[in-house]
Amino acid sequence: MSTETRKVRPAQTQAKPGKETDMTPVPESNPEHFQNHQKLKGKVTIISGGDSGIGKATAKLFAREGSDIVIVYLNENDDALETKHEIERSGRRCRVIAADLSNEQNCENVVETTMNAFGRIDILINNAAVHWEIDDIGNISSEQLMRTFATNFYSCFWMTKYTVPHLKPGSSIINTTSVTAFRGSPHLMDYAASKGAILSFTRSLAINLIKKGIRVNAVAPGPVWTPLIASSLSPKEVSKFGSDTPMGRAGQPNEIAPCFLFLASDDAVYIAGQVLHPNGGEIVA
Repeated sequence: MSTETRKVRPAQTQAKPGKETDMTPVPESNPEHFQNHQKLKGKVTIISGGDSGIGKATAKLFAREGSDIVIVYLNENDDALETKHEIERSGRRCRVIAADLSNEQNCENVVETTMNAFGRIDILINNAAVHWEIDDIGNISSEQLMRTFATNFYSCFWMTKYTVPHLKPGSSIINTTSVTAFRGSPHLMDYAASKGAILSFTRSLAINLIKKGIRVNAVAPGPVWTPLIASSLSPKEVSKFGSDTPMGRAGQPNEIAPCFLFLASDDAVYIAGQVLHPNGGEIVA
């Protein structure tokens, strides 16, 4: 799809958590324009929020590079099953697990299920997230604040906690933070705060695990066309989403996925505690 075509997006909305199949245009997740080097051959990857958006594009790219995939998602069954079928068509195994990762026990169960199914875990990608646009801090309820942190940050912590005992030297953990963790957001205060927590957690965990040979890094996307956007913003905001970036458009999921592949592969063997910034040209500290 051309750059100009990527800028065209009609006003639209849908209920949370959103479905890719109901979006216009459907987000781009195919990895066909990337060469296949089997950089993850024989590995097993868990991806939370892997049914759609950045998680889906990453799952498909990782499968093409030789990894079996475990996709964890909330309740988007159609998207999850379609992603599973696409991964299996590439010749890799895929397990889908519906689980609310804001519950600690569910995180432990996901790791246990993965070990029972595949016998190993090599890569963990903590990618699940929610957000709500609210301009006034007085209108952010305690319930919303707890839900945002439980889904975005606590799940990241708990999934890591139960996965680390199964990781061997050479394994990798990659957390999805956000450009908002660096520059803030007046409309996504609780979301930005949760992503900031992920950023600090990534840096601390990287130092903690480095002597075990486990690398921890993060990816901080800018605006990306995913179901989270179509289900969170007003129709007018959706239509202009990403137009304020230097590149003048939102990114596509398959433009973000290579960052995860790089950090998970041996290409990044000397990189830990770092953040990649696929954000359309915005320079952040």
